[in-house]
Amino acid sequence: MTERPTVAAACRTLLNTSEPRAKVMFARATARAWRAGTLAHVFDVAMPDRPARGARPELLAPSRMPKRGKGGSLVNRIALIHALAHIEYVAIDLAFDLIGRFGGHFSRTFVDDWMKVAAEEAMHFALLDRRLAQLGAAYGDLPAHDGLWEAAEATAHDADARLAVVPLVLEARGLDVSPQTITRLESAGDKVSARILSRILNDEIKHVGTGMKWFESSAILAGHVPAERWRALVSQHFNGPIKPPFNASARASAGLTPDFYASLASPEPTRHT
Repeated sequence: MTERPTVAAACRTLLNTSEPRAKVMFARATARAWRAGTLAHVFDVAMPDRPARGARPELLAPSRMPKRGKGGSLVNRIALIHALAHIEYVAIDLAFDLIGRFGGHFSRTFVDDWMKVAAEEAMHFALLDRRLAQLGAAYGDLPAHDGLWEAAEATAHDADARLAVVPLVLEARGLDVSPQTITRLESAGDKVSARILSRILNDEIKHVGTGMKWFESSAILAGHVPAERWRALVSQHFNGPIKPPFNASARASAGLTPDFYASLASPEPTRHT
């Protein structure tokens, strides 16, 4: 009898897939295989230190990224959507790395939850990639920053640290900035892109909620107060401020309440009138 392939091996294959459309297709196929029971809940191979990357887009340090304009011109909208597409592309890798690297520390439900997240991240990238094509551009036309994977490298040794930083800092930041971005696109007359971002925002609230679910349960199991544990891990592993203003309602919908982040927030800049 042929043994089933393992979920860890599937995660590693995904991470070693560099071509974006192939990654999307494999992500969806892997999520379907997991739901169908054709992948064994076995963690028998290590995850790569970094995912495979193609020649495009050029990856730059965040400090070297060109400044994006805030207007509603086509050039500025393409730059915005390209940046968001890159975030979703890396988010596919982050979800599969989380499963493959840390899934053995948790129950099968952990894999259930993060496979769903991974499939949705793949769908988000596909939507944004298609929108770029409709606007006469393509993913890879512009440089992209590598900050998201730097956060993954900094937390590769600790499941709680990964959960604290990636979904509960970085993805939570997406909840904060998305409403203003949606409004800006609507003001520019780009209702198609605005609808895509609204759909993504609704899914990302659930993704942050998934991060909170597993972070809280892990912290409580280890005898920690979740909010205190989160602040300690973020202070240790996240190199940057927790920036207001916050989308408090979206964060609360995900279970991320101000007792977690308020004391770490940098002061809001003074606005002069």
